[in-house]
Amino acid sequence: YPTDILLPGMKLGWDGTKNLNKTLISWASLTDPSSGNFEFKIEKWKVSHGLITDTGKPKSRTGPSYSNIVNITETETEISHSLNIITNGSSISVLRLWYIGTLQLSEYVGEEIHTLFYFPKDTCDSYNACGDNTYCNTSSNCVCIAGFQPGGQYARGLTKSKPRCVRKSQLSCHEREFKKMRNMKLPDTEYAIVDTNVG
Repeated sequence: YPTDILLPGMKLGWDGTKNLNKTLISWASLTDPSSGNFEFKIEKWKVSHGLITDTGKPKSRTGPSYSNIVNITETETEISHSLNIITNGSSISVLRLWYIGTLQLSEYVGEEIHTLFYFPKDTCDSYNACGDNTYCNTSSNCVCIAGFQPGGQYARGLTKSKPRCVRKSQLSCHEREFKKMRNMKLPDTEYAIVDTNVG
């Protein structure tokens, strides 16, 4: 039961032997340690990831930079994430879910505090920031992926309209090439079949 802080050696996620899902829950405010609205949990899908929710609704989903700070265990009895940090006597690192819904990895060295990781970093880290067949670029703009163009109906979300991108030409089953895109988050894999042997 890690409350709002994860220390090295602790695990977040699903323990199948106890049927227990360990999560981080934010404070209500900076000075009120009662449970707040934000929760950081590990989704136990085929490719697990961290998800920050606000009163149960998805807010932000972790990406490639998060994978660099955690060890990920995915077996039939356990899906968990733990800090990938070697502790020593001169410093301690903690991962904290703040009351404003941000996740921060800090290193305490004596009287100094160093921020090693901060999430979300920008609007691209927001859950489902862009519409169908689009991606969020480094300028935080939604852009159509190669082979697609803006068009179709706009999807009405709770906060804003999201443009959709539609195919420029019909899908051909004879084409055997895939477009390689780097530094991208995988889509949600809740209903997907994932082949982890593919590079």
